[in-house]
Amino acid sequence: MIKSHKQLTASLLVSAAIVAGLGVSAPGHAAAASSPSNSAMAAAAGQTAVIEASVRLRSTPSTSGEVVKYLQKGDQVQIVAQPNSYWYQVKAADGSVGYTSTDDKYISVNSSSVNTPAAPSTPSAQTGTIKYGVNLRTTPSTSGKVLRLLKKGEQVQLLAQPNSYWYQIQTTDGSIGYISSSDQYTSFAGNGGTGTVTPTPTPPPPAPIPPISTPGASAQIESVISAGMGYLGTPYEFGSSRYDTRTFDCSDFIRQIFMDALNLKLPADSRQQGDWVKSNSTVVTSTSGLKRGDLMFFMDYKGNSASAYEGIDKSKARISHVAIYLGDGQILHTYSVASGGVKVDKLSASWMNRFLYGGSVIQ
Repeated sequence: MIKSHKQLTASLLVSAAIVAGLGVSAPGHAAAASSPSNSAMAAAAGQTAVIEASVRLRSTPSTSGEVVKYLQKGDQVQIVAQPNSYWYQVKAADGSVGYTSTDDKYISVNSSSVNTPAAPSTPSAQTGTIKYGVNLRTTPSTSGKVLRLLKKGEQVQLLAQPNSYWYQIQTTDGSIGYISSSDQYTSFAGNGGTGTVTPTPTPPPPAPIPPISTPGASAQIESVISAGMGYLGTPYEFGSSRYDTRTFDCSDFIRQIFMDALNLKLPADSRQQGDWVKSNSTVVTSTSGLKRGDLMFFMDYKGNSASAYEGIDKSKARISHVAIYLGDGQILHTYSVASGGVKVDKLSASWMNRFLYGGSVIQ
């Protein structure tokens, strides 16, 4: 189960980078930790909710908790628990479980509120001990983001077993995630210390919960973008190794996030990636035709003014940069050491002047 240290490098720099690139989300979320919305009432476990504005899903109910992923406007989630008036524990459509602000700027609970805080969900009485180092992941999959490595001797609580391969557990620091159910990694009390265990079932919610459904292509695009957000702040290196995620150049970054999210291996450099999009997608040459998740290809920088690019036949210009479009005039990419590595940028006039074409990887 122990994989490469990929996806761990950027964790410590995530918060600062997101504040720089997604200012609309970060300040509001930080404020929610100290001053909840007046209308944020307690929600019962099992209720569904809708995300009203982009907000972080964290591993613990604290602004210092690691960012598991970004929940986007319109996403549906299930309320698992409400440990206090500032935080909901929620389950996203992809199975990720974490904590997000109760502020109604970010989340709207579908069913009626109650007047007293709901008690945190009661975990299974079974406790376990890590027998051998194992990765704690955000989802029950080897492609799930690694939250951290659980070390031999750590104590955990068993929350659920979504299938025969994975346990959902909670660590002593409050982190919730998934580990392998193989008994070489964990032993649980009440089961003789070894083997597969079955958690105590959670009582059913008071009313049926409609399933959370996300269109296939849209869900895949969000997975890719979420993987990219996990690398915010990762340093830039021209010609970076395609086998090491401690640094990225632009095309290495794009290639890696599609591998992480979808196990889809794009070509290794931006020009080949551009050719791949031309061969497998419908190309758009105007930014107005771009969709969230499209790749964008750019020519060399020649200056900030539009006049610097006059007379250039962009159909023949050489690709020198690639980014992924987030929508609303924002792009996720990396392009220089001085810029701070992987970041979210506005699609400024300078980038617009350099834009050659774009297109979808996911159809």
